[in-house]
Amino acid sequence: MRALHIITGLGVGGAEQQLRLLLRHLPARCDVVTLTNPGAVADGLAADGVRVTHLGMNGNRDVAALPRLAHVIRRGRYDLVHTHLYRACLYGRIAARLAGVRAVVATEHSLGDSQMEGRPLTAGVRALYLAGERLGRTTVAVSPTVAERLTRWGVPRPRIAVVPNGIDLDGFRFDPERRRLTRARLGLPDDAFVVGGIGRLTPGKRFDVLIGALARLPGDCRLLLVGGGPQEAALRRAAEASGVAGRVLFTGERPYVPDGSPGPDLPALTSAMDVLAAPSPEEAFGLAVVEALAAGLPVRYASCPALEDLPPEAAPDALRVTGGADAYARALAEVRAAAPGPRTAPEAPRHYCITRSAARLMDVYTAALTGTPTRSPSPERVSSP
Repeated sequence: MRALHIITGLGVGGAEQQLRLLLRHLPARCDVVTLTNPGAVADGLAADGVRVTHLGMNGNRDVAALPRLAHVIRRGRYDLVHTHLYRACLYGRIAARLAGVRAVVATEHSLGDSQMEGRPLTAGVRALYLAGERLGRTTVAVSPTVAERLTRWGVPRPRIAVVPNGIDLDGFRFDPERRRLTRARLGLPDDAFVVGGIGRLTPGKRFDVLIGALARLPGDCRLLLVGGGPQEAALRRAAEASGVAGRVLFTGERPYVPDGSPGPDLPALTSAMDVLAAPSPEEAFGLAVVEALAAGLPVRYASCPALEDLPPEAAPDALRVTGGADAYARALAEVRAAAPGPRTAPEAPRHYCITRSAARLMDVYTAALTGTPTRSPSPERVSSP
């Protein structure tokens, strides 16, 4: 099988890094087209031996990109096209049809209750989304929660398949020596209590809540923010205003796997933390939470469909926190006061092994190629490992 993956951009983000990890495990010949921004993940894909084409699209209304994209699809003689993220899903589905490819799969990575990829869910966004969705055969939801949102939006239930995001369990397994080396590299004291926050630095992630919480915690506490984004300058100003700038460390965007760039990768940074805090109130999956659990970390979170789809005993030290800086300060102080537990992963991350996700996706591909309907995801929940 020859498959082409089309994605809006290849900077360091959750969907982008998930694509790279997935392609390492899919038993199919895959190429990638990025509409814009061939960033660090493009370099990583190329290092993995994946052919990456940059389409050079100029903005959301660059319709001249459509014939170029259709030409790439036609020339590659692909059996199936798989699109990722809003713009790529819209343009990719149309281009695939123009190129004569009818087996089109799209993954919905980030549909929330009120926004998608940071854009408000207006009537216009919904109408355009649904118009494009009808040009494909299957829409993949990364969690049953997203599948239910798609159904409420108007996507027919038989067209939806649930394929959860996957993680590299071995890659995130806790290693005390990696923790020691990473802390030394970052200048973090061995006895510091390190609160981690992972994700795009955007208002929706509410990392300002963690800065406010840090100001209410003792001086041995540090905040390690992993990610890049447009809110970084504002967060730095907030740390200065709160008097904790010296206790907040911004690492920038970091890859899932070593790629030759300076600085530790994401699993190494996770090993350096003592707790992960995820105050975003609206998530499609909650990948950072699952990765932290795979590293044996306690987690305090506001929203995580990946855990909501599992029984509570699958992650006993992952607790929901509602409220702002005061609530997170209290929750984090309780973790700090408790004796550190063993850094062993609970059951929850094993439900999301990347090899299982890749196998599920191949079933979706087979159904799309043969024209058979996909199984309805509701009331299905995540199955046992």
